[in-house]
Amino acid sequence: MLTDPQGSVLALFLTFCRIGSCIMVLPGFSSARIPGNVRLLTAIALSLAVLPVLWDVVYPKATAPGATYIGLIFTEMLVGVTYGLIARLYTLGLQFSATIISTVIGLTAPGGQDLLEDTSESQLVSFLTLSGLLILFMMDFHHVVIHAMIDSYQTTPVGALIDSRKMLITLTDTLRASTMIMLRLASPFLIFGLMFNVAIGMVNKMAPQLPVFFISTPLLLLGGLFLLYLSVAALITQYANGFIPIFTSF
Repeated sequence: MLTDPQGSVLALFLTFCRIGSCIMVLPGFSSARIPGNVRLLTAIALSLAVLPVLWDVVYPKATAPGATYIGLIFTEMLVGVTYGLIARLYTLGLQFSATIISTVIGLTAPGGQDLLEDTSESQLVSFLTLSGLLILFMMDFHHVVIHAMIDSYQTTPVGALIDSRKMLITLTDTLRASTMIMLRLASPFLIFGLMFNVAIGMVNKMAPQLPVFFISTPLLLLGGLFLLYLSVAALITQYANGFIPIFTSF
C-alpha cells in the first residue's frame, strides 16, 4: 500500500463510499442523537479496518480513469445504502407495530420527543423502538451487517454492473417480510381491541343511557397495558430473533 500513496487513498475512498453509505442509514448509527463527526469517524475507522482484507479487490479498480472512478463512487454508494436500508426498514417496522399497539389500547396521549430521532412519538412507541434497538445491539447485529458488507464485494464486486431490479426486489421482500413479522407481533393487541370494542358496542346497544366512552376508555387502557406487561418480553425476543433470518436471506 505504501508504494502507491495515491492509489491507497483512492482505494480507501472507494471502500469508504460503500461502508460510509451503509453507516449513514444503519439503525443506531444514523440516529439524530449521534453527532455527524462521530458517524464520519466511525465510517472512516471501519473503512481503514476492512481495506487490508479487500485490498486485492478494491485497489485494481481505484486506478481507473477519472470518469470511470466517478461512476464507481456512485455505484459503491448505491450498494452501501441498499444494505443499510435492509436493516433500517426492519427497525422501522417495529415503530409501525408499536404505533398500532399504542392506538389499539387507547394510549394516544400527546407525543413527546423521540429518543432516537427528531420526531414526535408517544411514550410507548419510544419505549418499544429503543428496547428493540438495544436488543439488536446486544446481539451484535452491526457485526452481521459489517460481515455482510465485506461479503458483498464477492457478490457485487467493485465496478460490476449494478442490477437495480435485484436491489428493488430485495428491498420489497424486506418490506414484505418485516410487515408480516410486525403484524404478527401486534396481532394479540389487534384481537384484544376488536373483542373489546365489539363488547362495548353490545353494551351500548343494551344500555344506551350509559356513558360508554367514559367507562370503556379506562378499561381499554388497563387491559391493554396488562396485556403489554404479559407479552412485552416475548414481543421483543421475537423481534430480535427475526432480524438475522431476514438480513442473511438476501
